[in-house]
Amino acid sequence: MGRVELLAPAGNFHALKGAIMAGADAVYLGGALYGARAYADNFTQEEICAGIHLSHVFGKKIYLTVNTLVKEKELDGLYHFLLPFYDEGLDGVIVQDLGAMRYIRDHFPNLALHASTQMTLTGRFGVSMVKEEGISRIVPARELSLEEMKKIKSETGVEIEAFIHGAMCYCYSGQCLLSSMLGGRSGNRGRCAQPCRLPYETSTDGQCYPLSMRDMCTIDLLPELIEAGIDSFKIEGRMKKPAYAAGVTAIYRKYIDLYYQDKEHYHVSKKDRELLHALYIRSETGNGYYHRHNGKEMITLYSPSYSETNAALLADIEKTYIDKELCRHASAKVFLSPGQEARFLLQTEGIQVLCQGEIVQEAVKQPLTIEKIKEQMKKSGNSLIKITDISVNVEDSVFLPVRSLNELRRKTVAAMETALICQNGLAYPDRKAVTPEKENYAGYAFARGRNQGRKALHALVSTDGQLRAACNARLPRIYLDYSLLKEENLEILKTCKESSTEMKQEFFLATPYIVRAKDEKYLEKMKEALLAGIFDGVLIRNLESFSFFYSEKLSVEIIIDANLYIWNRETMKFWDGRATEAYLPLECNLHEWRELLEAYPERKMQISAVVYGRLPMMVTANCIRKTLGSCRHTPETVMLRDRYGKQFPVYTDCLCCYNVLYNSVPLSLHKVFLEKNFPAEHVRLDFTTEESEETLQIIHYFSDIFKAYREPSYKEYTTGHYKRGVE
Repeated sequence: MGRVELLAPAGNFHALKGAIMAGADAVYLGGALYGARAYADNFTQEEICAGIHLSHVFGKKIYLTVNTLVKEKELDGLYHFLLPFYDEGLDGVIVQDLGAMRYIRDHFPNLALHASTQMTLTGRFGVSMVKEEGISRIVPARELSLEEMKKIKSETGVEIEAFIHGAMCYCYSGQCLLSSMLGGRSGNRGRCAQPCRLPYETSTDGQCYPLSMRDMCTIDLLPELIEAGIDSFKIEGRMKKPAYAAGVTAIYRKYIDLYYQDKEHYHVSKKDRELLHALYIRSETGNGYYHRHNGKEMITLYSPSYSETNAALLADIEKTYIDKELCRHASAKVFLSPGQEARFLLQTEGIQVLCQGEIVQEAVKQPLTIEKIKEQMKKSGNSLIKITDISVNVEDSVFLPVRSLNELRRKTVAAMETALICQNGLAYPDRKAVTPEKENYAGYAFARGRNQGRKALHALVSTDGQLRAACNARLPRIYLDYSLLKEENLEILKTCKESSTEMKQEFFLATPYIVRAKDEKYLEKMKEALLAGIFDGVLIRNLESFSFFYSEKLSVEIIIDANLYIWNRETMKFWDGRATEAYLPLECNLHEWRELLEAYPERKMQISAVVYGRLPMMVTANCIRKTLGSCRHTPETVMLRDRYGKQFPVYTDCLCCYNVLYNSVPLSLHKVFLEKNFPAEHVRLDFTTEESEETLQIIHYFSDIFKAYREPSYKEYTTGHYKRGVE
């Protein structure tokens, strides 16, 4: 087992230098585009290239964040965005979008692909699938326990990069629409407004902060995490000041090294513990999910704000790590002899570089003095090599223009930097980018008649009463939440099918939103139901479930739900052939939907859209019931009220042990889903909190719109991102 990598964040070039000075083995950063921290300073193209070069000279790696969902119109820009960094020697790219993953893999061979925590990878099935697609390292969902991470590593062989310090999201990363739906600032686009840090209240509790996670600090767990075989320890904080990145990195560097030197006597000093807590940490900290699934102890229930940071401490960190010159020291020798090429030799840490310059002339009037030669050849400028010792060997009276001396010095310093990069194993001479071919699609899928005629109306139900209502309405397709898979409901479905003489009625099972190792038994139970022949297919809500069912090769349909985010043609291609149908993404607008489908018209998959229902805004491992009281181990719906009086239902799924926080009002596209330009072939009504009678009423309402339009019975609703989209 090799030494663990310490991976530090950098929001700007000062933070990058500070992290390297403080002992980071690698740094992750973002450019002006495609990164999940849109409001960080971020790096210019020139700064990233300079940062890669600088890091490689010092034996450090650079990983670039391309960890947002990529719109169709942005996809082709990825090539020109990444090309200069790839040519400079970028070590890896962190991705969320499956389409971006495919695009980068195809156009930038041998560039390491790391799966972002935004991919919501929670188990061996999903990880094995992305590994086959070229992913070499994953950042698993932060909610996983240490044992789960060890299991994934042992069963798949991928590298594990895990967070060890910094802010924590309340929601499974990649599954949060709260900021997006409330204010248009999408976490999937790096623009989260953090509404989870605001106060909420329930009917029984006063105002508090039940969605605000404590910051993570695992300095005491380092020995255990190292022994578990985690490959990279990741510090959160690209939005924070350079002093934070440097200060936190320095302390973790110290204790990682102490562990390897003397693991038996590992101990964290009180002073260092206090220093960590003084660096932009909320008033309370915890160890994250490594040894607990949820609980009140993980929440900053009454004080979510950051503690004040000591100005003197920040100044000291800046002086120690950020203001200091970052350079490699070298000794030099200059050889000048009339009629021969000038030679300049640099030596550092076992590396020797000798370069030749112009022919040295015999001095006629003013020969070069040794002092003048030393003065010119010791200049460092912006170089990363600083000459601390220089000797000059001059034969006879010589002359060489100062310009020639400077050129020789720059040439030799550059050669030394290249030699250091090669010695550090960070040169990639064989990588060649593959220029993308322009895809030209003449026809638009809809123009070929794929979206003509009446749309099929389907429903997804999550309670027994909703199931009975949907069966009574004789809908052509009903999606049954996995939690309803019980004998009495199967009898209802059998009866419903037997009595359907006028049309074929289909039944699909919907997977859990999150599947972890402990939940595989529910996938097995779903498989048994599919094999029994009652169900026609499965609605997939996560990569873990998809990989499980796809590998089983069952003769059933596989449908991809909206939370698996098909934003561009490459993602569409990924699913086309693997799935028979896919749902349009909830954060894209109508124009973006059409752009997506126009870019890949030869798709075989049918396209569907959710047109009614409370959208899942968060899927969380933490439980509102457990945070505000005690867990009853019985599924129920708790209401959270925000500062404006809006009520958000939170469903506690006690089978797979997660919560789903739904929007305060339902999505309703009743005014537009019948329009000719609406791009879905099937539409779905999602029922969450509705009683049986209300469910039936809404089904009849949407069915009747096909005949004549009328206003719905519910007064409050949202059209989501149908018109506005996200930035």
